[in-house]
Amino acid sequence: MAALQVELVAADRKVWEGEASQVSARSVEGDLGVLPGHQPMLCVLAEGEVRINSGGWRTATVDGGFMSVDHDRVTIVAETVDAAGMGS
Repeated sequence: MAALQVELVAADRKVWEGEASQVSARSVEGDLGVLPGHQPMLCVLAEGEVRINSGGWRTATVDGGFMSVDHDRVTIVAETVDAAGMGS
């Protein structure tokens, strides 16, 4: 099965990069999940949790920002990211 290439970026640093099977986040229009093969999209994120399934769930809290999905590449950009739940 194909994997998502995920990049989570704060204004001052790259927080996490790697492969994942699923990403979920809260947009200003509601919760959404991304799996491999997802249609291209760009959404504005609400303040809340971003969850990345990469051999186990990793979580980060963002203050908003945006998420883009294109050809199994997911880029999440936020001003601030609390990555305490991201693990190593």
